[in-house]
Amino acid sequence: MKLLLLCLGLLSTAALLANESDVRIEHDVDYLGLDREEKADLYLPANPKAGDRFPAVVIIHGGGWSGGDKGADREINIGTTLALNGYVGMSINYLLAGKGDRKTGSWPQNIYDCKNAVRWLRTNAERLQIDPDHIGVIGGSAGGHLAAMLTLTGGELDPPGEGSTQVQCGVDLYGPVLWFEQRDLSMFRQTREEAPERYRAADPRNHVDKNDPPLLILHGTADTTVDVADSEALAAALKTAGAPHELVIIPDARHSFHLQPKQRDLRPLVLGFFDKYLKGK
Repeated sequence: MKLLLLCLGLLSTAALLANESDVRIEHDVDYLGLDREEKADLYLPANPKAGDRFPAVVIIHGGGWSGGDKGADREINIGTTLALNGYVGMSINYLLAGKGDRKTGSWPQNIYDCKNAVRWLRTNAERLQIDPDHIGVIGGSAGGHLAAMLTLTGGELDPPGEGSTQVQCGVDLYGPVLWFEQRDLSMFRQTREEAPERYRAADPRNHVDKNDPPLLILHGTADTTVDVADSEALAAALKTAGAPHELVIIPDARHSFHLQPKQRDLRPLVLGFFDKYLKGK
């Protein structure tokens, strides 16, 4: 038994450490149309076989809804990890605060962009050899918030257009939650007092029900940007509703960690979660 476990562990490690030349990247894909400056990067297994069908994962960057980029270190780490392990990763840029309507800001266009990424993957499933019924999402910080919203609002807050925006599971890395009742945020261009309903609509806790797809929440205890209490509050709402979820606290981890922080290699945890819900393993 010990030998078997050792062999399985070595196989798992080999998959995680596969050569990065096994990843093919398509940069600056016009997933929102030629009239939008926001693009996407695709991370694909380099040598797919005829008949292969891969699950896909939308990757959403952070930056306080006002900055950040699809090609940041964390997003490259996540996209590469996914492609090395049999997924198509789609790292997206989306409308940032300061670039939206002068009166209404970037909400809800930012979540619309995330949902349109899911539609784009399904529309292009044949070319990319994607299984359109197995799509997930992962994001960090502000991207973690948008990833949680994308997971929990299937059928709600959908942009105009055709096609399902539902994902089958999501991973939220230290996304803000309590901020929506504590702070005035630039993406709204309005204060909480001026637009309470808009703030409530953007709070993922207000979209939770027992039929939601599974959500994995990761947060570090040394995070001084988004307090761990934010993720605990979301997990509490999910627990109350009976929604499938898991909260994993990473001791001493600071904000903005990717899948390989010095405190713990999170690749087995995150890949195991996606394997369970997107590959049925």
